[in-house]
Amino acid sequence: MSTVENKIAAPEPVQGTPKASGQLDDLLTLMARLRADCPWDKKQSSHSLIPYAIEEAYELGEAVQSDDDEDIKGELGDVLLQVVFHCQMYAEQGRFDMSDVMTTLQEKLIRRHPHVFEAESLEDDVAVKARWDEIKAEEQQAREARGKPKRRLDNTKSGSALMQAQDVQKQASKLGFDWEGVAGAFDKLDEEIAELKSELTNTSKTDMSKEADKYDVNKANIREIEKELGDCLFALVNVARKLNLDAETAALTCVHKFKSRFGYIEEHLAAAGKRLEDSDITEMDALWEAAKRYERSS
Repeated sequence: MSTVENKIAAPEPVQGTPKASGQLDDLLTLMARLRADCPWDKKQSSHSLIPYAIEEAYELGEAVQSDDDEDIKGELGDVLLQVVFHCQMYAEQGRFDMSDVMTTLQEKLIRRHPHVFEAESLEDDVAVKARWDEIKAEEQQAREARGKPKRRLDNTKSGSALMQAQDVQKQASKLGFDWEGVAGAFDKLDEEIAELKSELTNTSKTDMSKEADKYDVNKANIREIEKELGDCLFALVNVARKLNLDAETAALTCVHKFKSRFGYIEEHLAAAGKRLEDSDITEMDALWEAAKRYERSS
C-alpha cells in the first residue's frame, strides 16, 4: 500500500448527466460517479467482482468466436469496465490508480520485448518465447527480492475454478501429496458432503435468503457453508482427476445437456400453445424424461 506521502487521489465524480465521449478520463470520472451514487456499485468490493471479471472474459471469448463487431465491442467494454471498477476502488483506498496500472503494463511490455525496442535480435517466434520466459524468470527473482518467494504451486494455470482446482491437484500429486487410487478421492468426497450437510442443519432458510445479506443475518454462517460447498466441489474435481477425466469438460457437457433438455421442454410446451410460466414442475419433469429418451434414441 502506498505511503501517506504518495497517497493516490481517486478521480472526482462527473457532475450532471455525462455524454459518451470515448475518452479514458471521462470514463474514470463516470465510474467515480457510479461508486458515489449507485447503491449496487457502492456495495461492491474487489472480491465481490471476481465472478463478474471471469464471466466477462468468457463472454468476450464467445463474442470473438461469433465475429460480430457489435458484440465484440460490447464485451471488450465489459472487460474494460472491470479494470476501471477495480482501479476506482483501489484509488479510493489510496493504493494505486489507472495511471499506475497502465504504467506497470507499459513497463512490462517494453521489458519483455527487447528484440523490438533494443538492439537484441531474435530470429523467430520460438526464440521470442524463450527470451520471454527468461525475462519472466528475472522478474520472479525481483519479486523474491521484495519478499515474495515463489511457492511450488504458484504456477497453477489461470482459468475457471474447476480448471485451477484440477491443475493444483495435479501439481501437488507430482510432489507426492495424493491418494494412490480413486477410492481415497471418493472417501474424501463423502466426508466433505457430510460436513456440508452438517453445516446446513445449523442454518435456517432465513439465513440463506437474499434478504439475509441485506440485514446482515448470520453472514459468518453463510460463509462457512460456502467453504464447505467449495470443499465438496474440490473433492469432486479430485475424483475426476483420478479417473483421468477433465472436470471442466465434464461440467460443460452437463451444462450443454441441461440447456438442450430444457430447450426440448420449451419447444414442446410452445407446440401445445403454452409458455414455461404456464406449466408446472410435474409437466416439465415429464417432458424432461421425454427429452432424455429422445437423446438415447437419436
